[in-house]
Amino acid sequence: MKVPGAVLREGELEKRSDSLFQLWKKKLVVLSTDRLSLFPDGPAAARRGARPKELRFHSILKVDCVERTAKHVYFTIVTRDRKEIDFRCPDESCWNASITMALIDFQNQRAIEDFRSRQELEREREREQAGPPERRLARAP
Repeated sequence: MKVPGAVLREGELEKRSDSLFQLWKKKLVVLSTDRLSLFPDGPAAARRGARPKELRFHSILKVDCVERTAKHVYFTIVTRDRKEIDFRCPDESCWNASITMALIDFQNQRAIEDFRSRQELEREREREQAGPPERRLARAP
């Protein structure tokens, strides 16, 4: 099982299927610094080298906690194109919090990178507007 980025957490989640009956299917999930990878058919498929479905953080808008029961926490990942993907996990596992914190960290990193890029562009524009530096000839003593 190969997942790009540093692995923050690995375990099992249940994802609601898109089918008519909307059954809950167990998935092996790997949370890394820039994505959530969902392996089909649980842990056995990951060991066989199955290709995961990847939810990259740049395409995720938010994580909504929908409901908490005695046994499960139900939450929804909302993508930038407004697609909603429903999950549930055991109450004590706190997967929703782990995903939310990783997403916030990713978004903060991107904001810092964007800010630094803008600063560098502004410095370049200022240098271009100032023109070439004046050349002065040195005088002999």
